[in-house]
Amino acid sequence: MAEHRSMQRAALLDAARTLLSEGGTEALTFPALAERTGLARSSVYEYFRSRAAVVEELCAVDFPVWAAEVAAAMAAVEGPEAKVEAYVRKQLELVGDRRHRAVVAISASELDAGAREKIRAAHGELVAMIVEALGELGHGQPRLAAMLLQGVVDAAVRRIELGAAEEPPVIAEAAVGMILRGVRG
Repeated sequence: MAEHRSMQRAALLDAARTLLSEGGTEALTFPALAERTGLARSSVYEYFRSRAAVVEELCAVDFPVWAAEVAAAMAAVEGPEAKVEAYVRKQLELVGDRRHRAVVAISASELDAGAREKIRAAHGELVAMIVEALGELGHGQPRLAAMLLQGVVDAAVRRIELGAAEEPPVIAEAAVGMILRGVRG
């Protein structure tokens, strides 16, 4: 029974990812989740009490996976500048991933305070990964520099997500170049 519930919960989360990545937060409804999974609408409520609960669970499941991929990319290179570049490139590479599209759609939506705080905390953990490399590069305020660096990454992500005139590799090169020139001082 526990395995069945776990599989149903995973199917609901997968359906939520698809709905969010295809149609944004407006598409994430309990009737749509029920239709995608073949469950009765009332059964969806047995797993999640609200849309915000679905969002919180997605963040709890998907953000650590995403962050681990960024951390692995950083661990695969030597030197602080290479770590900064890997941090930026991996995030931009993940833009096409359904988990990422779902997280972007979630963060753009109106959520309750608890869900927003979980997203903010997860995002803070991601930004914390780059602070040490920025300190090694000699920044007097590496945490502030990390937040600003992430702002450039977020802008590049939005540009890619919007289907800008520039191809994603062009956007990635521009973001990496801007960031590396900035972190070199």
